[in-house]
Order: sequence, then C-alpha cells, then structure tokens
Amino acid sequence: MLSQFNRYNRPVNIDDTIVAIATPPGRGGIGIIRIAGPQAVEIAAPMLKLKHGLEPGRAVFGELVDPDESRIDEVVVTYFAKPHSYTTDDIVEIAAHGSPVVLRHIVELGLAAGARLAEPGEFTMRAFLNGRIDLTQAEAVRDLIDSQTLYQAKVAAQQLEGALSKRLQPIKKALVELIATLEAGIDFAEDDVSVMADAAILERISVVQLPLKQLAASFAYGKIVREGLTLAIVGRPNVGKSSLFNRLVERERAIVTATPGTTRDLVSETVAIEGIPIQLVDTAGIREALDEAESIGIRKSMEALADADLIVIVLDASQPAGEQDEELLRHAHGRPTIIVENKCDLAITGRNPPACGQSARIRVSALTGEGIAELRAEILRHISGESGAQAEAGFLTSARHQRLVEDSIGALNAASNAVQGKIPHEMLLLDLYNALRPLDAITGATTSDDILNLIFSTFCIGK
Repeated sequence: MLSQFNRYNRPVNIDDTIVAIATPPGRGGIGIIRIAGPQAVEIAAPMLKLKHGLEPGRAVFGELVDPDESRIDEVVVTYFAKPHSYTTDDIVEIAAHGSPVVLRHIVELGLAAGARLAEPGEFTMRAFLNGRIDLTQAEAVRDLIDSQTLYQAKVAAQQLEGALSKRLQPIKKALVELIATLEAGIDFAEDDVSVMADAAILERISVVQLPLKQLAASFAYGKIVREGLTLAIVGRPNVGKSSLFNRLVERERAIVTATPGTTRDLVSETVAIEGIPIQLVDTAGIREALDEAESIGIRKSMEALADADLIVIVLDASQPAGEQDEELLRHAHGRPTIIVENKCDLAITGRNPPACGQSARIRVSALTGEGIAELRAEILRHISGESGAQAEAGFLTSARHQRLVEDSIGALNAASNAVQGKIPHEMLLLDLYNALRPLDAITGATTSDDILNLIFSTFCIGK
C-alpha cells in the first residue's frame, strides 16, 4: 500500500479514492467535481442518471440525483480511464452548475459512498508519484495557476512541458558518465581499465559546470518573471513624476496639478510590461519639506528608492539641473537606474543633467506620450539584461531550484580542487555524487517527503 504524509504529517494513502471541488470557490456558470482512484466510477455511478454509459475520453450528458433518485441538476460527466488521466488513476469529472450548495452536495455524496476528501495538491502529487510528471512539472502546475500575466502562463506552460528537465538532462548525463568512468577505473583496476588523466577529468567537470553556471545566471530574470519587480519613480517636485506614472499605468491614477508637492504619500499600481508584472511606485517630490506631512512623504520616498529593484529618476529637461537632482543621482549610484528627461516637448533652456555612471537616458514627454515606448523598452532591457534571457527555454524561476543548482556547482568546485590536489578518486567521487544529488532533487529523483509536503501543501484543494 503506497502512502505519503500530508502537511500535518499524518499518513495519506495514495491508493484511496479521493474527491474535491476542482474549480475556484464561489458561484459561477460551471463547477467541476473531480473523483480519482480505483473506485471513482463505482462511487460516481449512484449519483448519476446518464443518457449513455461512461466511456473513456467522452463527455456524457445526464442528471445528478439523490439516493431517492430525486433530480438535483443537469450535469456533463467525463471519464478518464487509467493510465490515461491526469493522475494515471481512474478519474470521473462531474461538471454541474456552479452553485456552492450543489457542489458541496456532490462532494458529500462522494464521501458517503467511500471517497476521501483530497488534500491540497493531492491530485498533482499523485501525478508525480505515479511517474506521469517530474517535480519541476508539478511545480509548474502551481505557477500556471498563480500566473498574473499571459507571459507568466506561457513560461509555466514551458516548464510543464518539461523545459527545465530537458535542459538538465544532458548535464546530468555527462556527470553520470564521468562518475561511471571513475567508478570503473576503481572497481576494475586489476583488469587494466584505464583511469582518466587529471586534465581529462577537469575538462569533463568543466563540461558539466559551465551550463550549470549559465542556468544559475538565468534565475535573476526568472525570479522577476515569477514575482515581478518594484520600480520607484523619484525626482524633485513638479518634474512630472505623477504624469509619467499615469502614462505607464495608462489611466489617471495619481493626482496631477501645477502646484509643486501635490503627492504626499506613495501611490502604487501593478502593470504588465511585455508580460512582466511591475509594481510602479509614485513618490513625493524630494525637496526641503514645508510641513510635517510633506516631511513624512519625502522620508517614504527615500525608503521606496532604497527598496526598489529599479529606479527611474525624473528630471525636468526644460530647466537647469539643480542640487536636488544631483543629490538623487548620488543616492541612486550603483543601483539599477534609468534617467528620464521629462518635458522634452518644451523648449530646453537648461544644461544637460549630471552624469550617473552607465545609467540610460530617455527623453520623454508625459504630456504627449513621446518617448514612453522607448522607456518601456529600456525597463525591459534592465529586466532581461544584455543576454536576452527571455529567449531561453527552461530558465530558473524557483528559489529552491536556484539553491540546488548552486549546491551542485559548489560540489563541482570541490571536485576540481580535489583533482588538482591529487586526492584519490574514491574521495573525488564523493564530491561528484554531491553534485549529482541536488540535480536529482530538482526533478524529484531523490526528493525527501519533507520537500514534497512543502511543495504540494501550497496547492489549492482540487488540484
């Protein structure tokens, strides 16, 4: 009997037949109940009066009935026969009208007939434990459900198709081949099996390590794709920060007046730029505060500047750059920064703004919209970097995966040092196995129950 521990560390029998509502809570046009396990058809049959018998892969129209055969609802029932289902079990899905009362009643009928209420993520956990998907694909299911933008959904769909696993496969293959060669050299030394020269071993380690380092580097972009980033718009009063904020949000979200210091508190809004969720923060103008409220707003502005992943410093292109502009640039030194010269539609009477390292300069007019497309493109360039990470498939989006890849790289560094230090191959193999185990843990080959419970307990019930 196969069992697993749930998030409360109680044993769960994965051979049970389970039932759950598979659609979001609340009222809707359609609600779906999913029943999975060896007794799925047997449990579903008494509550259904169908026009035709259940056939694998076909939807059948019928009625939902109580044990006394009184009619409750019209339903469409789909049967997925093992192993051709999401979990590889027999699955019956009942699509009824999305009344919470009706959906709960179907679940109660299933429980009364012998099913067990599914744990959070248990359907996907069964798909993983039954070998239908690996762990990266299981985690991608959660990411797909949590997607806020279409691009996030597409990235999750790539992972669900096994993009990360496919990228790791040749890396693991090369590492396993190196381990096997060294093992053979140790186990069959008396049979004159040649042992690899140190230079050849180092080359083989490098072949494994280089793509792992490239994969690790992709996390900077993958983390932003998954979690988004915070962009703070800062500048002295009346340079057009709120107008620029409204342009990027594409609606009148922040109050704009000709009076300097209108914005006293942080105003934030999340937008998607090419599918990347970005939290825009409009801040109070930086200057010598005139009252306590403005002083608090300016302090919050400086905190937002310190906390932001990316800073947009807005300058007034129609006026000379002042001391406050230079002070802001000094605060942003060394941070990812874009300098925006706003009001480019006006006659330029001032000198060029001060330099700020390698920060890009974009000339815009928040009033006319000129330069806004270029600003969006520059924001994306900061996100993806010069390498264009978004073109890759199978980049890292999970902190767990990133940590494991770094662990593997660290073990390979230790293996290289062992070779250079003339350490016996028996000891070298320990480092190579230490490099292999984290890669197995990404796809699930050597993942502990604790890790599985941590991952699947974050899923919703019914998935």
